Amino acid sequence: MLSNRQLFLLNTAQTSTSPRLIEIEKAEGLYLYGPEGQKYMDLVSGFAVSNIGHRHPKVISAIKEQIEKYLHVTVYGEFIQAPQVALASKLLAQLPPSLNNVYFVNSGTEATEGAMKIAKKFTGRTEFIAARKAYHGSTQGALSLMGDEKYQTPYAPLLPNIRYIEYNEPRDIAKISTSTAAVVLEAVQGEAGIRVPDNGYMRQVRERCNETGTLLILDEIQTGLGRTGKLFAFEHYGIVPDILLTAKGLGGGMPIGAFVARKEIMDVIKENPILGHITTFGGHPVSCAAALASLNVILDEKLMDTVPIKHQIFKKHLKHPLIKEVRGIGLMMCIQLSSFQQVEAVSKYCAENGVMIDWFLHHETALRVSPPLIITEEEIIGACTIIKRGLDKIS
Repeated sequence: MLSNRQLFLLNTAQTSTSPRLIEIEKAEGLYLYGPEGQKYMDLVSGFAVSNIGHRHPKVISAIKEQIEKYLHVTVYGEFIQAPQVALASKLLAQLPPSLNNVYFVNSGTEATEGAMKIAKKFTGRTEFIAARKAYHGSTQGALSLMGDEKYQTPYAPLLPNIRYIEYNEPRDIAKISTSTAAVVLEAVQGEAGIRVPDNGYMRQVRERCNETGTLLILDEIQTGLGRTGKLFAFEHYGIVPDILLTAKGLGGGMPIGAFVARKEIMDVIKENPILGHITTFGGHPVSCAAALASLNVILDEKLMDTVPIKHQIFKKHLKHPLIKEVRGIGLMMCIQLSSFQQVEAVSKYCAENGVMIDWFLHHETALRVSPPLIITEEEIIGACTIIKRGLDKIS
């Protein structure tokens, strides 16, 4: 009989030639467990998904309660489904008044696609401006915004009328014009190696968008739901986007995404043509129930209040001659090394010694540190100790 490892390699599509091949049997809180008792501290939160940890009891309870009622019943937007209504109401109550209408989808890349559609239809324009080294998803529209030819060229031609700017470069803001339907930016660039914009940059972008009648789409798929110490990172900048993208940490471990805008913008999908944007499984009732429970945990347990303190604990204990910089905001951080060889070796050592850590799509010389918000001071120190031992091994 073939092992799970063999069947995984034989039957499931592979996204690289060197998958991690770590088998997981169970996950709980901060930890992942293998079939032979291996225990891993998850420092990447399933890539910014498990903000409240794996299998939070309140999320599990909400899932069980919902599956006793109904699962999928119809395409999104036709029937009144209580989990969708409750989640939309709670989420919008946390946002500025101009972000007052939400469309639920299945993932972050779908949120990007939906936002691009409504931006074009609402403005009557076709040009988008995006940042180089951005990541907004892997579907064709989202991929068109990436600004990295290495990933785009094999799938060309992609969408036309995409212009690229350097993230956090004020001189490029002038490229936003009356031809631009929307500027699409990450609130913090994730896959470029955690690039936090300078004070004032986002305000300058917002002002230029106002001047030119351009919509500002902020991608908070990684930054959202408390990871930066605010529910959404735009709160740090004193601005409000026209369209907000969220996913990953929204669902408490279940698949869900959303794009949020003012109703005037969202209403363009209702007619000319009718059903201008549809999804079968978007806003799945079980995912919405889980997302509502997760959002309540973040708010009720005041998890965001602990994020700045935990950020400083990481920085205090991540000091080593091979570490060039510890960069980031809140619990969205990276450890800057000198080469991919160092990153790969330390990542391997950490996995072998109970810490799951990874790197970035566009920036292979840094290690990703994005643990669940529930991580304790003792666990942070323990993780940092193992990371430094890995660095010692390659010194």
